[in-house]
Amino acid sequence: MRSRRRASAALRRARAGRLVGGALCLAILARCTVSTPPFTDASGRVLAGSVARMEKIELGGVVQTVWFRGRDVEAPALVLLHGGPGTSETALFRHFDAALENRFLTVYWDQRGSGRSYHPGMPPEALTIRRMVEDLDGLVDRVCDRFGKDRVVLLGHSWGTILGTRYAATHPEKVSVYVGVGQIADFSEDERTSFRWALEQAERRGDRKALRALREMRPGPASVADELALGRWVERFGGALRGGLSTGALVRAALGADEADLADLWRFGAGNRFSLEALRPQYAREDLTRFRRFAVPVVFLLGRHDWHAPSTLAARYFRTLEAPCKRLVWFERSAHDPPFEEPRAFVRAMADVVLPLARRGCSVPPASAAPTDCGAGVLGARRSGQVGPGIVGGRAGSARLWHDRAGDVRTGKSRGELVEPIGIEPTTS
Repeated sequence: MRSRRRASAALRRARAGRLVGGALCLAILARCTVSTPPFTDASGRVLAGSVARMEKIELGGVVQTVWFRGRDVEAPALVLLHGGPGTSETALFRHFDAALENRFLTVYWDQRGSGRSYHPGMPPEALTIRRMVEDLDGLVDRVCDRFGKDRVVLLGHSWGTILGTRYAATHPEKVSVYVGVGQIADFSEDERTSFRWALEQAERRGDRKALRALREMRPGPASVADELALGRWVERFGGALRGGLSTGALVRAALGADEADLADLWRFGAGNRFSLEALRPQYAREDLTRFRRFAVPVVFLLGRHDWHAPSTLAARYFRTLEAPCKRLVWFERSAHDPPFEEPRAFVRAMADVVLPLARRGCSVPPASAAPTDCGAGVLGARRSGQVGPGIVGGRAGSARLWHDRAGDVRTGKSRGELVEPIGIEPTTS
């Protein structure tokens, strides 16, 4: 018996040693491998007027990590509000959509409790939507003061649309354009609709395992565990990611970026679960449809096949908005993540739809988009495999835009429907 206890104790010590050793290795990796590369010319010299910095700044009393990247600091500032909550997407945007940095001064922010802004000792009560909106306000002020901007473009993705919608509606004097990607409308209705869709898909496919799991959580998710389980089924049925992408593929893509390393995998998992548990009681009641009047241009970029945050409900919400001008862009081959599913089309839409609004507002019509692929058209990208302005890292995607019958803008292959260049005209409410 004693020998067994000794063996058990030795095994526990060995396991603890491996955990400590693993943590030490991750800490060493975090210190040694993460960087953000500068913008250089053909001779390797850093481009004058560019910025490429990763910094830790204090927002709301919490140290948070921010990346500032742009070929030209005079370009409009774009603040990216990642999804989750607790899901840093800096490395993903850098991998798939680095071409944004050729047109915008791009600000990547790991929100409190997320990625490199996750701190194990942070109490759950420090994570509230109100405090995170206040953090955002502090970040916007920092960006404007540092780079001489009056306003910023806000782009929210999924959970980030909660922060972005609230901020754009209440701080219009600091926002030039609000962009919602995978836009949330009324979270509880979104989640119920997502659940019903997944259940219908399971019944249609005769997936017994999915049916058992989903029927057990009727009438819908009641906990973080349920929410995550539903998300896995929605992804499996094609309502979250399309075009061969998966969560695993996104993780591998993120680890290929200069801004991420193996230590970020631990931060990602720990921060995501911590943020979900702390914030679900708040965001589960979030109804953004109460925000209907905006004093800034509004652009929604929606995946046609999104059933994670159902795009049908986001489009319905869009129709109710009053704004100086607004535009809805459909990504025909995307679900919840157009920036990663159709990166080329996403960057094209940002350049053709959002950038003119950021520069000139609603008074001047943005430039027309030629009916050509992004690689040969508006971004001036070189042939695939070459490095230069306009190249989008990662997966290629169709970059065609055209008006649909409802007057929205759509992306994807035209299938014969594109007959002339579109003019992206301001749409007034």
